[in-house]
Amino acid sequence: MLWSSALASVVVTLLCLKLLLSAFGRHLVLDHPNERSLHERPVPRTGGIAIIMGVTAGWAVAQPGLAVALGLAAMLGALSFADDVFELPTELRFGAHLLAATALVAWEVRFPGWTLFVVFVFAIAWYANLYNFMDGSDGLAGGMALIGFGTYAAAAQLDGAQPLAAVCATLAAGAAAFLTSNFPPARIFMGDVGSVPLGFLAGSLGLIGWNDGLWPLWFPLLAFAPFVCDATLTLLRRALRREPLWRAHREHYYQRLVRMGFGHRGTALIEYSVMILCGLVALSVRHAAPRMQILAIGSLSAALVAIAVWVDVRWTRFRRNAGQAHA
Repeated sequence: MLWSSALASVVVTLLCLKLLLSAFGRHLVLDHPNERSLHERPVPRTGGIAIIMGVTAGWAVAQPGLAVALGLAAMLGALSFADDVFELPTELRFGAHLLAATALVAWEVRFPGWTLFVVFVFAIAWYANLYNFMDGSDGLAGGMALIGFGTYAAAAQLDGAQPLAAVCATLAAGAAAFLTSNFPPARIFMGDVGSVPLGFLAGSLGLIGWNDGLWPLWFPLLAFAPFVCDATLTLLRRALRREPLWRAHREHYYQRLVRMGFGHRGTALIEYSVMILCGLVALSVRHAAPRMQILAIGSLSAALVAIAVWVDVRWTRFRRNAGQAHA
């Protein structure tokens, strides 16, 4: 089940990418550079369509279940594609994210009480949006999908949860195929059509795995920790400065790394290293004694904070030097 669905996902994703990068497909929706972009030329932002088609093919081959989660993700993908083309209102998009998250929690998760119900709904909606926020550098979101869903798949497979393992492996395989055209220098971007559904599924499948007793509630946070920490810290920093939270910007930690000279490739490799570390720690301690879990999570959290501080210090120095150069 797992390998057949993953193979189908890879093949169909690659075929769709070939079509999207053809003379016909590469002009469908272009991401034009602006003052907040990290790229310098128009690039197609339809790669998420290829991932969705690949995952759909993988699911059709194995039929592992979880149709509700995947169906809701596909609907968000369709809405996000419309946003890529027409720039829909933020209220409409976020409202759809909340409705999809509400349907997912109501259908797939045992009722945890109204407080946790609301927390879970907003957590899934936040995952959908943070993934979108973090899709701004070549290879970054695709690598997070490969490593994050790969971590989910490994945990589910080790605990005998074949349906969830197959779905997660299919997602990881589609992301791996997408990276053949997205790893720096990228020939195609994921776009909202890919990043929003993947973020939604990162939160949804993480919660389903917890509901099924496969891993603790912290596991999805750790598996996708680089994205969660970067997006959340950046949002809090902007909120403290009373800046518009949904306005596009270039202040994420990964954006700072690119702008400080690490480039798209160097930033991707740094982020991949952190992602793999987070995934390995999550896998190794998910069934450990509580004391060991606390120690591992605390140590990794301290490491992530240290990385954030290091980037902040270098960024302050970089801006000061840039200001002196233009004085």
